[in-house]
Amino acid sequence: MVQVSPKLMGASRRSDREPGKSDPINALAVARAALREGRLPVAQLDGPSREVKLLVDHREDLVSERTRIQNRLRWHLHELEPGYEVTPRGLDRRVVITKVATWLKNRERVVAEIARELTVRLGALTQRVNALERRIAALVRKLAPALLALAGWGSLSAAKLVAETADVNRFPSAAAFAMHNGTAPIPVWSGNIERHRLNRGGNRQLNAALHRIAITQMRPGGAAADYVAHRKSMGNTKTEAIRALRRRISDEVYRRLRMDHPSQQTAPMRVAA
Repeated sequence: MVQVSPKLMGASRRSDREPGKSDPINALAVARAALREGRLPVAQLDGPSREVKLLVDHREDLVSERTRIQNRLRWHLHELEPGYEVTPRGLDRRVVITKVATWLKNRERVVAEIARELTVRLGALTQRVNALERRIAALVRKLAPALLALAGWGSLSAAKLVAETADVNRFPSAAAFAMHNGTAPIPVWSGNIERHRLNRGGNRQLNAALHRIAITQMRPGGAAADYVAHRKSMGNTKTEAIRALRRRISDEVYRRLRMDHPSQQTAPMRVAA
């Protein structure tokens, strides 16, 4: 059994004589796409990576809700006292939330009442977000120790990669994984000249996680600083060097995910540089 993306199904439906969208039409589109396309990823049953994805997505939803409440609370605090300031990202910390709640305690306006409710909700969300982060970190330490050893990230970024990759064994090669995460360039031919252009497809969350690793590693003293400098000395722009670094990191992530997979053990690989 293989996975067929909605994009491939859509292309098949558009070329069909029978318009519309129904279960029989979808089934035929899936079958045609599976026969036409080679090396599609293998479908997998839910496993530990699915649990990581559920927890990561739930935490991100709570963080988004917390940010919305923080913005409302800042507006109410400004209305109560325009000169009152909260340190940047201070409302992510329970000690700062408690301090704001104490400041609001003896104020009697309706806006203060609403602000106090928001601080209660904010404190509960922060506590839950922190608990989820600890739980995710514990799961990732168990599932992907080799991946965590890669320089340039923490447990949340590693969890994002584990969650979005699902099962690394469904990708037959590092090149297939790179195409899935959008770090593999797309070939473009013009006459007899072969060129490549930026791949804007693939799993963008995986791509963003790899980009964060690249930016961290290329800082002065980082694991990839010399590599980026070498690419720039070859005539690459900074953007082109980062793209090359992302692909290099993608290959390293693929190897480490294979190392961490219970069904396959390989020799340790060095950190991308």
